[in-house]
Amino acid sequence: QVQLVETGGNLVQTGGSLRLSCAASGTIFSFNAMAWYRQAPGKQRELVATITSDGSTNYADSVKGRFTISRDNAKNTVYLQMNSLKPEDTAVYYCNANGVKVSYYSSRRNYWGQGTQVTVSS
Repeated sequence: QVQLVETGGNLVQTGGSLRLSCAASGTIFSFNAMAWYRQAPGKQRELVATITSDGSTNYADSVKGRFTISRDNAKNTVYLQMNSLKPEDTAVYYCNANGVKVSYYSSRRNYWGQGTQVTVSS
């Protein structure tokens, strides 16, 4: 019922920038936060950045000062601006909507996008 689609992943040079987009469709009655996760080959998925329903943001230490999460409420889209990219940023990046209720009567659950590949060359 809720769908998230990520776009913007690409191959970039070290020091370059990318902006990832996550467009949400379907009914979202309420939610706790939206977030970006990433997963590199052979590694566990890690939380990169979050933005709560009131606009508060948090970042992993590894990306603090380089990445910025934002949201365009009119477009139901969340963004991740990534600057000063490093090879260790290479991963599949996933959009997550946390604690989503599709109606007042529904239980909360998380929704995930399909992921978009970011590759940073050394």
